[in-house]
Amino acid sequence: MSKFNASHIAIPTILKVDPNALDSIGADLRGCSFKKVVIYFGNGLIDMFGCKVMEALRDADIEVLEYCELDTINIDDIINLAFGLPNATQAVIGLGGGKVIDAAKYIGFLRKLPFISVPTSASSDGFSSASASLVVNGRRTSVPARLAFGIIADTTVIKSAPQKFLYSGIGDMVSKITALYDWKFEETHGVAQVNDFALMIAKKAVNSFVRTPFESIQDNLFLKELLDSLAMSGIANEIAGSSAPTSGSEHLISHALDKILETPQLHGIQVGIATYLMSRVHDHRWQRVNTIFTETGFWDYVAALNLNVEDYIKAIDLAPSMKPFRHTYLHEEQYRELAKKILTEDDILLKIFHL
Repeated sequence: MSKFNASHIAIPTILKVDPNALDSIGADLRGCSFKKVVIYFGNGLIDMFGCKVMEALRDADIEVLEYCELDTINIDDIINLAFGLPNATQAVIGLGGGKVIDAAKYIGFLRKLPFISVPTSASSDGFSSASASLVVNGRRTSVPARLAFGIIADTTVIKSAPQKFLYSGIGDMVSKITALYDWKFEETHGVAQVNDFALMIAKKAVNSFVRTPFESIQDNLFLKELLDSLAMSGIANEIAGSSAPTSGSEHLISHALDKILETPQLHGIQVGIATYLMSRVHDHRWQRVNTIFTETGFWDYVAALNLNVEDYIKAIDLAPSMKPFRHTYLHEEQYRELAKKILTEDDILLKIFHL
């Protein structure tokens, strides 16, 4: 009898990406037999969304055992919260931006409870990923967490967030183009094994997104496509058992910038700029990257940030040390040198950095 490796993956049971999706959160959770939940809100969000969410849950006969605003990603604080949860808790809801989503999903992971992700912005794929970015011993660290049991994204709420969060989400989504190219590069160097199904999911996600017609990035169709595609990215990572399908050299540059800069830009903004740079290094689909960044207004937003090219040069050199166990293009000196050359000679980047 032959032996074989079978994949067993988790996928979200609930996926609602619609206008006014918060109004039906109670019905969605009740449909999965949840009766007692705990909710963590992002900073200032109880005043904005608390009544709507509580009412929707109450109408569905779901009891909120505890709720509070949460503004910490310190792992010790989160562990204390996790093991102080009421024993009757059946699900953990995180409503807000990256911080509260990361904290709530880690609490769900520690307590082996379903996690319901309710993002209020579309700034990255963090709302759908099975990892959390927490502060461990004073340093921002990616730790294993829990893939969302449910994702409920209210596009009306997401529209109301500052537009920079949408640009961040666009940058993070488009980065799958270069991440996948780096992953295949790693396989040719014997450092990784590409999972073809994860590759297909991530590729379909980014291709579907960049081909979406739109008049405005506030269009419901565009927002739904962005959020659906970001959710698919989280599933690609789950299939692969790592972040390789959605995080390559462009993410290493962003991680390095986080370390260098006193006040980094939003994750997806840094990743987006690095995606265009690395697509030029790869000489792969850089025209498509430029087109989507031009048409969405991403480049216009970035050009107004007064970014320093020297920070990006330092980040390129530091990038391999962010994940020394990987082997992206930036782990080879020849490509780091090429990236720095493109950074100071490419016509589009010259405008971004005002050189």
